[in-house]
Amino acid sequence: MSARKQQLLKRHRKNKRIALLIALISLLLIGVLVSWWLVPLLLVLGWIAHEAWFADHLFYRPQDDYRYEFPADAMHYPVLIEGGRLVLPGDFQPADTLVLEVQLQASWLGRWLDPQVWIDADRQDFERGVAGRRYLNLSGQHELLCQGALRIRGRFCRLPSDATLHAMRNPDYAERRLLIIAPHADDAELAAFGLYSRARDVMIVTLTQGEIEAEGYRRLGLDPAAAARLKGRLRAWDSLAVPLWGGVPQARCVQLGYYCLQLPAMAEEPGRAFASRESGELDIRNVRQHNPLSLPADTDGLPSWRNLQADLRALLEHFRPEVVVTPHPELDPHADHVAATRALYQAIEEGEWMPEALLLYANHLHDNDRWPMGPAEGGVALPPAIEALPADRLWSPTLGAEARLNKALALGMQHDLQGPLPLKKRLRRLIQAVLVGRRWPRTGDDEFFRKAVRRHELFWVREL
Repeated sequence: MSARKQQLLKRHRKNKRIALLIALISLLLIGVLVSWWLVPLLLVLGWIAHEAWFADHLFYRPQDDYRYEFPADAMHYPVLIEGGRLVLPGDFQPADTLVLEVQLQASWLGRWLDPQVWIDADRQDFERGVAGRRYLNLSGQHELLCQGALRIRGRFCRLPSDATLHAMRNPDYAERRLLIIAPHADDAELAAFGLYSRARDVMIVTLTQGEIEAEGYRRLGLDPAAAARLKGRLRAWDSLAVPLWGGVPQARCVQLGYYCLQLPAMAEEPGRAFASRESGELDIRNVRQHNPLSLPADTDGLPSWRNLQADLRALLEHFRPEVVVTPHPELDPHADHVAATRALYQAIEEGEWMPEALLLYANHLHDNDRWPMGPAEGGVALPPAIEALPADRLWSPTLGAEARLNKALALGMQHDLQGPLPLKKRLRRLIQAVLVGRRWPRTGDDEFFRKAVRRHELFWVREL
């Protein structure tokens, strides 16, 4: 977890402790001054209200503006929203990726129910109580847009009459030679299943075994180390087998076998080997036997930064990708994700092969654990950017109904996304379904089935 994410969590927990203290003092006063029987009733009602309206991890104010800058080659058009339709200027030129900048204002109901913007049949949700600059994703809607038939309306929020449309043009990167960097099994599917399932030439490289947090496997009678080893084997197998569902054979998948949450420490001490935190293993070769090519770290099997660098340089030289898909180093705060892209940058700088561009993705966020907000099957609005990001070009390919179903089924094959929800989360979902109207997909209980199975995938294009 990044330092900024830790700081935000610390502040969030501090504020919750203060609010809890105030609530307990208030309950105590009510019990003394009014009646003790009200205390347990108010405790239950307060817990229900918390689960319905205050349980989201939102580390910024809904009134904060998102701060985006776009590259010099982006086109910007002032547009109008008239009669529920988007009206374009006469000089509009179609582009593959369209982002509508609007000033959203939640209605009174939008403080308690999720504000939604409907773009024809697409729904994109925002924070309750939103009152600031937001960015809608109109990619895939250019035909209706050019016809003047694209309907747009807010529910539990108000749209302004004027807005700005940002248009960006990209090649179809599915036609390029792609290398996908996945810090863990399932990262490639979450971020880019739609992309890689139609790519003509792609290789998927998974950096870690994914062996930590294996408590669920102890039900099989295993001690903690054995449970972690089993989970690592299963997730390593997932990284090689699941991409076949998207048309990528095992011979195009590589598992490097490094250990979860050890990549940042490896980067700080490049010559030192870092064993698994939970399995205790110090040899990464146990999950590399099915790789389609020999790699430098196969010699000694040591989980060190130097070996990771040597592996990545060898893979770049062997596959010679035109484009590499990797986590966004400023937007995605997961420590392994940040370290994975750091490792890639270093391997490119020190190696002999230079890709043309990076496609950056974010499976996690600093500021908002619910993004993309709203139910599955909706579009992907731009994520919170409370601190300005580099002005990268955006590319947002669309996924049809069949691709979305295949993506959901691919996620269902991942062992790490199969576990049952804890009772607390089940109760929270029930309360939110009744009081807030939220819905979750039938394809799986894990939150990623809601967040990742969408009409869009979203990448930031960084030229090298």
